[in-house]
Amino acid sequence: MSVPVLELSGVHAGYGPIRALKGVDLRVGEGEIVALIGCNGAGKTTTLMAISQVVAPTAGAIRLRGADLVGLPVHEVVARGVCHVPEGRRIFPRLTVRENLEMGAFLVRERGRIESRIEEVFGIFPLLREREGQLGGTLSGGEQQMLAIGRALMIDPAILLLDEPSLGLAPLVVRRIFDVVASLRDRGTTVLLVEQNANMALRLADRAYVLETGVVTLEGTGKALLADPRIREAYLGE
Repeated sequence: MSVPVLELSGVHAGYGPIRALKGVDLRVGEGEIVALIGCNGAGKTTTLMAISQVVAPTAGAIRLRGADLVGLPVHEVVARGVCHVPEGRRIFPRLTVRENLEMGAFLVRERGRIESRIEEVFGIFPLLREREGQLGGTLSGGEQQMLAIGRALMIDPAILLLDEPSLGLAPLVVRRIFDVVASLRDRGTTVLLVEQNANMALRLADRAYVLETGVVTLEGTGKALLADPRIREAYLGE
């Protein structure tokens, strides 16, 4: 099997005495959308933060295309191609849409490359082109989510980490965001998706993992997990 884009092996992490992750193993292949589902407090967000090195793992390995990320400063993790879109979007509200996108390219030195990436983002999110000069804080929730994803795409990431992209959005907007994520896969972007909406996440994902109290308890294709009675009872209310 080829080297995955991202691989976690036996990862432990937490906050002081709290052990949030207890030996997490997962892998994401080139061009895949992999979903990570679980109840609140299961450790999903901590998994993404450990990958980004925002939370330092206490044990285990996190490898990007075979190279370990553990112990690197956060900006170096980004430089290697890991882009994290956090829960709650966290755009810069007092900067314009264009300025937010330019901030996403803070590691890119060539102006021409920055402009090229902005044009690509506008191609994915035409609405952002219309809002180019508008302050980020005046955008709707869905528009802010588009901007947060667009900002992450500015460095052409090796993998995109999405944390709860549907949070707080109306159902029609959620479907639009998920359609965009599917289109990113079609463009060759690799995605690790944390999502509370298990139904939509599993329908979208090539593969998925179920996380319970810091431990992976199930894994398989999105289709297989969607049909699993345990998943349907625990996460789909059936």
